[in-house]
Amino acid sequence: MKALVVGSGGREHTLAWSLLRSPKITEVVCVPGNGGTATLPHCRNLALAPTDFEGIARFALVNNLELVVVGPEQPLAEGITDYLQEQGIKVFGPCRAGAQIEASKAWAKALMVEAGIPTAKAEVFEAEAAALAYLEQQGAPIVVKADGLAAGKGVTVAHTLEEATQAVKDAFSGKFGAAGHQVVIEEFMTGQEASVLAITDGQTIRPLVPAQDHKAIGEGDTGPNTGGMGAYAPTPVVTSAIMERVQKEVLEPAIATLRRRGIDYRGILYAGLMITPEGEPKVVEFNCRLGDPETQAVLPLLETPLEQVMLACIEGQLDTLELQWKSEAAACVVVAAEGYPDKYPKGMEIVGFEEAAATGALVFHAGTRRRGNSIVADGGRVLGVTGLGETFEAAIANAYAAIDKICFEGMYYRRDIGYRVKGLS
Repeated sequence: MKALVVGSGGREHTLAWSLLRSPKITEVVCVPGNGGTATLPHCRNLALAPTDFEGIARFALVNNLELVVVGPEQPLAEGITDYLQEQGIKVFGPCRAGAQIEASKAWAKALMVEAGIPTAKAEVFEAEAAALAYLEQQGAPIVVKADGLAAGKGVTVAHTLEEATQAVKDAFSGKFGAAGHQVVIEEFMTGQEASVLAITDGQTIRPLVPAQDHKAIGEGDTGPNTGGMGAYAPTPVVTSAIMERVQKEVLEPAIATLRRRGIDYRGILYAGLMITPEGEPKVVEFNCRLGDPETQAVLPLLETPLEQVMLACIEGQLDTLELQWKSEAAACVVVAAEGYPDKYPKGMEIVGFEEAAATGALVFHAGTRRRGNSIVADGGRVLGVTGLGETFEAAIANAYAAIDKICFEGMYYRRDIGYRVKGLS
């Protein structure tokens, strides 16, 4: 079987690598891919945009690619699954109607309320004046979210009324384009965030091992939020008792409510959770795809062939599949370009890949590209380095030992990834 992966980040490199671990996958094509997928054995890049549905369909059909795996949310929200399925191509990823669960925070919030899923109290606004009046009434801390897809930049956890006011004004000013035509204002929740990535065939839904990521740029989880500076799995904050509650109170009601709305949701349902100090799981957000960098920590622990999992979801046979996992821990540390998440340079040559691989760690490329025989930085988050180990301490140490072998000008990474779980293994 040959497969095609849509996307260009660390998640997509991990997906390609994971698929190729299966003896049944002979080749993976990445659209458009990155420097890592360009150098992965039995993998090649195709210079098409992830939203060029016609080009992707034509290539898949001509080259007998039997499975398309969609990494990012944008093509899902624009209907890539619907389009490719009409051409008779098997796609892992929800349809356009289902992808609204990430593409519209107001839509997702209404679904949670309908399903009785525990989540933050929220109000939706279509006018700036009404939103600002509500802020005055509620006070801070409070959370302001642009309704649509804003490349991870549309959410502000405001600790002051000034911050919240600015976030509302930014959204309605057009800073996030159409994503800011509505604003969702939510109560501030305390606790630890965790990610439960679940697979579903529209009837059965099964969680993957729970993960936890570090969103802030600075050590000690300080400074502005990023796309994620590191992740680890399976996180001990999601105990087996909490996972049981997540299954019964979050995942199953979500799928049942989607089904009741006439939506046949197949693929990934990502529940971003807040585990409150009392141990209550509440949903912060739903996403319609795998997380990044959580994928880089979760998939290396999966022993069941990935294409088997995906085909079971596509074909409605997930209830017949038992997932097998390694008994190890995994930790991914993101290596970023200097200046990220604001302006950052590109084009710096990266060296040390062979030496890093020799440590046993996995180096997943995110913002890289091939330039001649070299790999150069081409994004804010450049690499995700994953270490595995019998304990969290060992996994974290293995990731950092590999990073010590890698070098490019201005490289930046947090040195405290996994600080919450050290000593808990």
